Amino acid sequence: MTSVTTTCRDLSELTPVAQQACRLLFQECYKAGIRNIFITETYRSQVRQNYLYALGRTRPGQIVTWTLSSNHKSRLAWDIAVGPPQSLYDVTTLNRVGAIAKKLGITWGGSWTGNIDRPHFEVKVNWKMPKGYVLGKVIVPSNSKMQVQLIVEDKPKEEVKMTNWNPGSPAMFTEAEAFLSQAVKEGIIQQVHLNDLKNRTMTTDRLLGLYITVQQRRATK
Repeated sequence: MTSVTTTCRDLSELTPVAQQACRLLFQECYKAGIRNIFITETYRSQVRQNYLYALGRTRPGQIVTWTLSSNHKSRLAWDIAVGPPQSLYDVTTLNRVGAIAKKLGITWGGSWTGNIDRPHFEVKVNWKMPKGYVLGKVIVPSNSKMQVQLIVEDKPKEEVKMTNWNPGSPAMFTEAEAFLSQAVKEGIIQQVHLNDLKNRTMTTDRLLGLYITVQQRRATK
């Protein structure tokens, strides 16, 4: 069982609707030049919510939440933070992200009255992507060492359909799996990429993009 002190940053723990909304938000932030933001929490159990609510009330610590009922436990909300060179919760950056969220029909905690929560974003269960937007392959960071990336930019409909990577050699597949597994352990890429490789849903172009990304990240460490 996961400890109440453990923060879940896994995007796949959100509902499919919330995952799509979150990815779209990060994609549009990328296009706006905001690339140093990352996920700090997605799903939160009721037990963890109770634990956080007790901080500053019945347990030592600062108050971090004002409610026992959060959309985090409904898998419809996520929190973000800002990476270097800005401070962790840089107001200017969060306000810019919040403005983008509003255009996408995503609720931003910074627009609430009374209990302002700028790092918080959430959607309704019936949220739909606004007309005019196309979701590409966006990497949503889960730590400050990574930046938002678009592996595949938006393509016209007539673009040739991408094919899944299917190496003829089992040894080549094993090597690719080991490469991505190590990158996940280093926090360079997310587990979802390794899962897609194992499930044979990884495209050749995407795998190449991941390889380049991993090498670049390692070089800048």
